[in-house]
Amino acid sequence: MKPRLLVTSLLVLGLAACGSTPESTQTSTPPSSDLSTVKKDDALAALLPPEIASAGTLKVGSNIQNPPNNFYDQDGKTPMGSEVDLIKAIAAKLGLKAEHSDMAFSSLITSLETGRVDVTMAAMNDTAERQQKIDFVDYFTSGITIMVQKGNPQGVKTVEDLCGKGIAVNLGSSQEQFGKEQSQKCLAAGKPEVTLSVTDSDTGNQNQLRTGRVAAILNDLPTAVYVAKTAGDGQYFEVVPLAPINGGPYGIGVAKKNAKLSEAIKGALQSLIDDGTYDKIVTTWDIKQGAITKATINGK
Repeated sequence: MKPRLLVTSLLVLGLAACGSTPESTQTSTPPSSDLSTVKKDDALAALLPPEIASAGTLKVGSNIQNPPNNFYDQDGKTPMGSEVDLIKAIAAKLGLKAEHSDMAFSSLITSLETGRVDVTMAAMNDTAERQQKIDFVDYFTSGITIMVQKGNPQGVKTVEDLCGKGIAVNLGSSQEQFGKEQSQKCLAAGKPEVTLSVTDSDTGNQNQLRTGRVAAILNDLPTAVYVAKTAGDGQYFEVVPLAPINGGPYGIGVAKKNAKLSEAIKGALQSLIDDGTYDKIVTTWDIKQGAITKATINGK
């Protein structure tokens, strides 16, 4: 999960889901993935803790405000998004139904440790620090992504192509830091520096890109993909097809005392990768750049 740099972006995108956005971020909601072919795997279900298996539900703690990972449908009640589809599929593979609880991001780990929820899934980065408290089943790789005007008129295909160009970033963000570092690399290579436009407005950054005042925006992978897909009904922007820059894993959080649950989820996720369901989900939400091929626990 990003620090405060995403607050403005999430507010804008949250409004987008409700149909109340500035003209530059008008959205059309992507369809959810078809999960009708996902069937229970009895061997994996047998790994579940008895209390979860008997309940028939997987209680999922999330912070539902982060398109396209997780957000509310137009009814303001129904969770949707790539993470919602994936945890539904994992639950179905284990013979369960996913039941979401929306809560503050800061309370997710505590809720997991106290047993209020069985798992967490909220674009939470699997970090060494967090692994001291909980375990993670890693399901996606996120990082910095380059978003450009539709058709990529300035030909930005690599990070080196940013040399001599203007880019928009959010104030105090990891993207701002990366932009500064890349500018120094450009100068060291004898190329023009990167000109940074640093703001606290995601909408303002998008307007700069639309009008050509900057050549690109640096943003978080899923957010950038969602904006590119939905802003102006997909006619304003596109994402440069690169692997996430400075990427790191998103993980499903599981209490350390529930090691069997971690193994069951890992097995279900790997099964979904192997049978093509995982690919279907990341394709539906246009986030294949961050897709994984092997399910792991704490990166192992």
